Amino acid sequence: MPKITRRAVDALRPDRSGKDIFHWDAGDGALKGFGIRMKPSGAASYLVQYRNKEGRTRRLVIGKVGTLTPDEARTLASDALRAAAKGSDPSAERHAVRGAVTVSELCDVYVAGSKGRIKPSTWAADQSRIETHVKPLIGRFTVRSLTTADIERMKADIIAGKTAKPRKTEGRGGVATGGAGVAARTLGMMATILEYARRSLKLIKENPARGVIKPPDRKQRRFLTIEEMAKLGQTIREAEARGGNAIALSAIRLLLLTGLRRMECLGLRRSWVDSRAGCIRFEDTKSGAQLRPIGKKALELIAARPVRDGCPWIFPASHGDGHLIGLPKILRRICLKAGLSGVTVHVLRHSFAATAAEMGFSELTIAGLLGHSVPGITARYAHMPDSALVAAADRVAARIASALNGKTKAEIIPLRYGVGGASPA
Repeated sequence: MPKITRRAVDALRPDRSGKDIFHWDAGDGALKGFGIRMKPSGAASYLVQYRNKEGRTRRLVIGKVGTLTPDEARTLASDALRAAAKGSDPSAERHAVRGAVTVSELCDVYVAGSKGRIKPSTWAADQSRIETHVKPLIGRFTVRSLTTADIERMKADIIAGKTAKPRKTEGRGGVATGGAGVAARTLGMMATILEYARRSLKLIKENPARGVIKPPDRKQRRFLTIEEMAKLGQTIREAEARGGNAIALSAIRLLLLTGLRRMECLGLRRSWVDSRAGCIRFEDTKSGAQLRPIGKKALELIAARPVRDGCPWIFPASHGDGHLIGLPKILRRICLKAGLSGVTVHVLRHSFAATAAEMGFSELTIAGLLGHSVPGITARYAHMPDSALVAAADRVAARIASALNGKTKAEIIPLRYGVGGASPA
């Protein structure tokens, strides 16, 4: 092959026999040892071949064809050859550097590279898990030395709560906890990061997180019965009469009336609420941008919330410009007063679903009401929510609102076919 130039590179073709082929720089002004390796797939890289001080032949990949120009690659190859002539071994040094990369350093590279490519909420959650759990437990290990046993120990330590942290004495923020759920999410994230180290960075040949079994998800079985909703409603009214946190108490009501996730409710903006269509137009959720049908009772509660000048939130924080975040603690106090145990914010969401199921709505309809990705129902409505789901949301919200007001006997109304109930026999 003649001297490696842009034209010569463009003319390269992979070998049909399925083998890697090498093209070395030749002709006038050629750089001995500088070449290109092309794989059967057509992927090609610039490389330099030299002998180290022990007389062993080494090859050092300079960069990908297409990323570097021939002249840029030749300059880098020339630098490597000069270093080798002075007794250095650029290939061995690169491998040594790769071998010394720690898990903490890998995580930093991953976080920096993923910013803007994944959802901001996912990026923030990944960063939090890395700083809270990964770095304290395995951050000091080199990536190449990491074993499956190390990942298993990390999982066990997170489940045991070894990396849990107390709440800050000042400022806003949640509590870093342990447990099976946190361990499962951290393990999934680490599997992704280590796969990035394997496939993109070529730091490892095998992913040590592969094969590590995630802790089983604890299925939510606790839900509020109609009678318990009545107790909760009575306690909320008593708290309001005593001057309790009206914003948080309204948020608890809305969570029950809609089945929203905690941050979907607390981060709800007025501009997202479409009272005419009977839905919330979320710009972003766990499943992406979404329309979520909600009932009239929920819309009435939202409309009754006082409006602060320049504040976009339905449930603003007591201090600062953000939205309410300290709901779990307030919910625990309210439930303690009501004599209810085992009630979390997610139990309110599950209670909405359980009420819908008790009323005879199908699993598919309930999934649509909760905002799960359901092909054929929520996914296909780009501008208006499904009228059947809006009707279902309205009926479930009305039933829960009635229970919160102390009416525990349900009004029996036969479901119309097409609104999520069973089809007629």
